[in-house]
Amino acid sequence: MVAPAPKIVYQRPASLATRVTHYCPGCTHGVAHRLIAEVLDEMGLREKTIGVAPVGCSVFAYNYFNHDYVEAAHGRAPAMATGIKRVLPQQTVYTYQGDGDLASIGMAEIMHAAARGEQITVVFINNAIYGMTGGQMAPTTLPGMVTTSSPGGRDVESMGFPIRMSEILAKMDGAGYIVRRSLHDPANIRKAKKAIRLAFETQERGLGFSMVELLSSCPTNWKLTPVDALTFIEDRMIPMFPLGDYKVNDEIANLRV
Repeated sequence: MVAPAPKIVYQRPASLATRVTHYCPGCTHGVAHRLIAEVLDEMGLREKTIGVAPVGCSVFAYNYFNHDYVEAAHGRAPAMATGIKRVLPQQTVYTYQGDGDLASIGMAEIMHAAARGEQITVVFINNAIYGMTGGQMAPTTLPGMVTTSSPGGRDVESMGFPIRMSEILAKMDGAGYIVRRSLHDPANIRKAKKAIRLAFETQERGLGFSMVELLSSCPTNWKLTPVDALTFIEDRMIPMFPLGDYKVNDEIANLRV
């Protein structure tokens, strides 16, 4: 009797390169990469996709995906993505940015890309700190949070409050899909994947600028174990950055039914 062929239930997405990443142990960048790759495969977009990586922990993202990728200057990924999409409107174009990049040096670029309704997708990794450059305070750093540039903790009176990018960009008329999800447990990771797919659907249907903000861990710079870093997201980050849909085009909303 011939045994039935084994059923494949888990394998590397074709859009994800067979390569060891440079990310620290416990960092959830790898989870975000896999979700993007799975979505591109499932939507059949890999051969027409162009990713844009700026400076930051994502600086080597072009090594980790099996689709076209370009490198942008720090904070300038939305500007480069705008140019690519306008010249090649048939391509699927997305940026992969951290909070220091997107909400600090790149604040002007992301705001105006959303205001213009550029048909690009942004995957925004929010880990509340500058990861690559040494753990400095970022625009998203929590009140009282210790970083290398706020050793006494972030004092909101002198250093300001965290910036909530999803809430801000949702006010832009050109935005079609703006949501915040988290990568701290399996249930939320599944929700994050659905959001990434809907963000790409927004672009494919020409419904405006789309962004998925993902609350992510940085155990090294937070000086926490990987497990404790996931707890930090749930206990500390989500109260400051509530998960949810901040703007969803009606046509995309109907896809979720």
